[in-house]
Amino acid sequence: MDAATVIAKRIALELRDGMLVNLGIGIPTNVANFVSPSIRVFFQSENGLIGTGAVPEVGMHHRLLTDAGGKPVTALPGASTFDSAVSFGLIRGGHLDMTVLGGLQVDGSGRLANWMIPGKMVPGMGGAMDLASGARRVVIAMQHSAKGKSKIVNECNLPLTSARPIDLLVTELAVIAFPDGKATLLETAPGVSVQQVIEATEARLVVPETVPTMPIQ
Repeated sequence: MDAATVIAKRIALELRDGMLVNLGIGIPTNVANFVSPSIRVFFQSENGLIGTGAVPEVGMHHRLLTDAGGKPVTALPGASTFDSAVSFGLIRGGHLDMTVLGGLQVDGSGRLANWMIPGKMVPGMGGAMDLASGARRVVIAMQHSAKGKSKIVNECNLPLTSARPIDLLVTELAVIAFPDGKATLLETAPGVSVQQVIEATEARLVVPETVPTMPIQ
């Protein structure tokens, strides 16, 4: 499995029946492809859609159905569309059970930086700050490293998205939580050792005596 698939499959295991879940652009979008058939989850896109399904097959997309990043999505039977005011009312009103966002950096206490890199052109902050502050649970889907450098750092040197710590971080190497503001290793990916995760992580990790493997296939 490639990194994006490992991450998306593991995050899909966090879904529960009846949840209202926002999926950010990039890797998070893939989570919709791995929902257990035994549950129904309502996915929300911040541009105004509840009821998104799996990513459409090539050539089968509808030009008016996109996620917040403009990428094609599908709409399940019973899906609902609405304007941005309603969408952000849901987000800011605390109605989302969970959001899955991408990340540029996460620091050792769980603070997230994911909306800009200084000096580079960005179209705007989008809904990242609202989602990171308003969702009941914040899960980050990102690769462990970029250009040979860990993205899980002692302290973010990119602008923070929110002062609120995230709840869970899933990379292609590990699952990390932040109880009491401490990065704690919960699981390793199949074929990945605890030592490999430690060596790939800049931030100090709390490592329990036993660390299970992600339950994905």
